[in-house]
Amino acid sequence: QVHLVESGGGLVKAGDSLTLSCVASGLPTFRTYWLGWFRQAPGKKREFVATIGWSGGSAVYADSVKGQFTISRDNAKNTVYLQMNSLKPEDMGVYYCAADEKFSRVETFYEHWGQGTQVTVSS
Repeated sequence: QVHLVESGGGLVKAGDSLTLSCVASGLPTFRTYWLGWFRQAPGKKREFVATIGWSGGSAVYADSVKGQFTISRDNAKNTVYLQMNSLKPEDMGVYYCAADEKFSRVETFYEHWGQGTQVTVSS
């Protein structure tokens, strides 16, 4: 059974940085999976944030976070990270990690999901 467990969320002030982590277990071959981050703000649909390929060299970002967030992975630790800098109130929401064997920016294409971690940004 596949489990994705996010951590690292919390309450921060605007301008602060935060790093989220997601540890995966149960994936047949972790290193071959695309790992994505999505977020959902209150009252809004869940949206794509970033995704990263197996080698770590293929990272794709939503335009809204490009240059502000950095996604990375450690295949030895079965972990994907999301470094978030210069956080703004509009970055607030529940952040989810997801895994799938194929690349996609679309949440419906991701097979495996974590439970999410809350990020709150005060102005």
